Amino acid sequence: MFSKSRINEPGPKQAGEADKTAMPDASAAAKPMSDMPTPTPKAKPPASTLSPDLTVTGNLKTTGDIQVEGVVEGDIRAHLLTVGEGATIKGEVVADDVVVNGRVIGRVRGLKVRLTSTARVEGDIIHKTIAIESGAHFEGSVQRQDDPLSNGKPRAPLPQSAAPAAKAQATAPATPKA
Repeated sequence: MFSKSRINEPGPKQAGEADKTAMPDASAAAKPMSDMPTPTPKAKPPASTLSPDLTVTGNLKTTGDIQVEGVVEGDIRAHLLTVGEGATIKGEVVADDVVVNGRVIGRVRGLKVRLTSTARVEGDIIHKTIAIESGAHFEGSVQRQDDPLSNGKPRAPLPQSAAPAAKAQATAPATPKA
């Protein structure tokens, strides 16, 4: 009684239909290649490396990756920071991923922080996730935050209840009214 329409239904193609899909559209072939967007994925640039004989005094900031093998006296902000075994950083480190193989003197802030067995850290670590291998030396405090990369200030303390404030008022000497 009712029959389905075969317009939108996939199925075996007839001989005439196969020839139509195999041939490209003539209007697309007429367009120059420069007008068509070519989705080429951007290759990730290699990490910037500071060699062992290099000493940097000042702050470093990049959206890319940094591998430090020398000495940095200043703050570093990067996407991925790798501190080499012979490296020393004196300053604050802020990165999405931080891998410490060498020495850091200062605060470390990162979403993922990893201290390897050769790491030496003197300072506080603020992180979302942390891994500390056996043998790593660490002196400071560790604090977990959901967003450790935000401005570095600790979160505001929770408001105190009204009960301690009322108690403080009750113990204050009352002044007689005349």
